[in-house]
Amino acid sequence: MSAVEREYEFTQADFRFLRELASRKTGIVLKDDKFNMLYSRLSRRIRLLGLGSFKEYCRYLENDNGDETTELINSVTTNLTSFFREKHHFDYLRDTHFPMLLKRNSQSKKIRIWSAGCSTGEEPYTLAITILESGLPKTWDIKILATDIDRNVVNTGRNGVYNADRIDGLSAAQQKRWFEQGSGENANKVRAHPDLKKLISFKQLNLLEEWPFSGPFDAIFCRNVVIYFDVNTKKGLVERYSRYMHQESCLFLGHSESLFKVTDYFDSEGQTVYRKNSNAA
Repeated sequence: MSAVEREYEFTQADFRFLRELASRKTGIVLKDDKFNMLYSRLSRRIRLLGLGSFKEYCRYLENDNGDETTELINSVTTNLTSFFREKHHFDYLRDTHFPMLLKRNSQSKKIRIWSAGCSTGEEPYTLAITILESGLPKTWDIKILATDIDRNVVNTGRNGVYNADRIDGLSAAQQKRWFEQGSGENANKVRAHPDLKKLISFKQLNLLEEWPFSGPFDAIFCRNVVIYFDVNTKKGLVERYSRYMHQESCLFLGHSESLFKVTDYFDSEGQTVYRKNSNAA
């Protein structure tokens, strides 16, 4: 999109201001090639606010009470997800990690899992399906915390309503067991079954700010999140995770992410699964 075609003036100074603000708030590093993406996503905010340029929008943000900064964050974060995305992670959880937890947590009979960067909820619902299909004792206290920086996607996850084609990748038996088919004007929608929803607590959370809980967690899923961070931010986050995890708990990252030369607090189990080791505090 050339400058001539743009509805609003968008200068390099505007871009620098917006990406520095986004980085301070989220840790996300927006590279130079994100110039057009940022214009596309934020021009709708300028239009909605009745402003005349990105310069005016930057001034608006300087005087913001936090609401528009939240909209900025929602605009720059990416929420690509699906049910059973990177299926090998859920297979590892079921076949390797859960059997270990059955022994390790035999006294407490508790399992706690955190989906950090849960987007619209497909990941935590997949975790709930995996748990309920795994044969874990029904008498155990099992809970999933699902968080994301984007309040809008958190609300979508909490509602648990999706276009019906979102569950096409699930087996016919899973579709029937875990999702309720809509009717009438909602015939093309499905809703997550109450048995799944009761395991999950959805919360809005900025990972770079205070965490209003203490853990510890038996597994943390933080997939396709740290890929947007610089090395120091990534190191700080994953080592902070370690303080909220039991020894031998697992951290699951996205397929393009790695802890190589980032921290020695975790040992690789292969396929972007990392287990907390004795180096962690």
